Amino acid sequence: MSLSDVRIQTEDFDLTTEVARLRAANPKIGAVVTFVGAVRDLNDGASVAEMELEHYPGMTEQSIAVIIEQAKLRWPTFGALVIHRVGPLKPLDQIVLVAATAAHRGEAFAACEFIIDYLKTEAPFWKKEVTPGGARWVDARVSDDAALAKWQGAASA
Repeated sequence: MSLSDVRIQTEDFDLTTEVARLRAANPKIGAVVTFVGAVRDLNDGASVAEMELEHYPGMTEQSIAVIIEQAKLRWPTFGALVIHRVGPLKPLDQIVLVAATAAHRGEAFAACEFIIDYLKTEAPFWKKEVTPGGARWVDARVSDDAALAKWQGAASA
């Protein structure tokens, strides 16, 4: 059994509920690895009062589904979940949940990290921060590109 899900939403999510749903009725799952990203109150030396995320409906979900399928081709996972919030968010708000399930922790960790690395660079999201100096669009970080590069051309784990 393999369960994969992609949700783009304005509402918050509950980690416990989402993990329970991923694990439901599959006794073969021995590992669940999750990543939760949150809004920080400081970025690039400026305080952040609010962040707004925009996306391209339909295209964003399809792009993330492809990323999950790529992870499933590399590692024997049972399922993966990506929930990404859009709209205005405040510091401490949850932005994204990435979860991967597998029989063993190594595969689950690798799949989860792969998905978040690709999500940060390949999924069509646009991020705007509100700072004391005004609103500004945020570009991808060099560190995000470096994280992605380690997967490109890498052999399956």
